[in-house]
Amino acid sequence: MDVEMIRDYCLSKKQVTEGFPFDDNTLVFKVAGKMFALCDISSWESGANGINLKCDPEWALELRDEYENIKPGFHMNKVHWNTVTYDATEMTPSFLMKLIDHSYELVVKGLPKKVRDSIV
Repeated sequence: MDVEMIRDYCLSKKQVTEGFPFDDNTLVFKVAGKMFALCDISSWESGANGINLKCDPEWALELRDEYENIKPGFHMNKVHWNTVTYDATEMTPSFLMKLIDHSYELVVKGLPKKVRDSIV
């Protein structure tokens, strides 16, 4: 799985936009204007395949205990965000997509009802 595959997967979700609000390297995916995924393009190009994803706090702790390549979110709220370093030897692409789905769904769940209803 590479950054283009992640990009395509994120953009396939309803009302997702992409942009570079922080700098020229940090690609941010938003649903209805709220971030659910961030990744550093130059890091991916150099082989450090990290992506920040929102996560339920309890599950975030479980994931960090179970997977060596899932850490508290770099430059993010450590309770609600994980940095996932994708390594095909430790994680399947489908599991990474499951984590992306979870992040997207958490953000959608937190949107106002009127906005949430327009997405579903």
